[in-house]
Amino acid sequence: MSGKPELKGRAARLARLLPPGGGRGQAARAPFVLLVVLLLGGGLIGLLVLNSALSEGSFQLDELKQETKSLTDEEQALQRDIDAYSAPRALQRRARELGMVPGGDPAFLAPDGTVKGAPSAAPTGTTPLVLAPEALTAPPGGAATASPTPVGTRPPPAPSATPTAAATPTQSPIPTPTPGR
Repeated sequence: MSGKPELKGRAARLARLLPPGGGRGQAARAPFVLLVVLLLGGGLIGLLVLNSALSEGSFQLDELKQETKSLTDEEQALQRDIDAYSAPRALQRRARELGMVPGGDPAFLAPDGTVKGAPSAAPTGTTPLVLAPEALTAPPGGAATASPTPVGTRPPPAPSATPTAAATPTQSPIPTPTPGR
């Protein structure tokens, strides 16, 4: 008798369907090892790509945070400027520089057309003198002649040499300095 027991019935039929051999384990092992190596390599490459994408996103996030901080600082500086210009004392000072005076008592019109209240004129203490823009510019050949012009009047126009000559260059108004800068 050999080392293998003899099979009978159903077991014998199944044994005939399977190929005989001892090399069956060796042939199936090589593709499995190759598959495992490819899966591990693909996983490592995937992790590397994912890690680099996350670090790139982190750098962009840092840049955007820094840009947001600088824009917030600029917004706060502009808001301080607006607050300084709209403060009551600043408005009063700028109005006086422009020659404006406080108004008198107002009168109101009712919807039916009747006047309510007793209007009064603005105080006429000292009328400030305002220089006309033309008086601030110097003629091309001489010194500046800045003569004060009362509010509400216009100086006579300067004679020009030729009617088609270009207008005399005028100085642009001097901007008021920004507070706090």
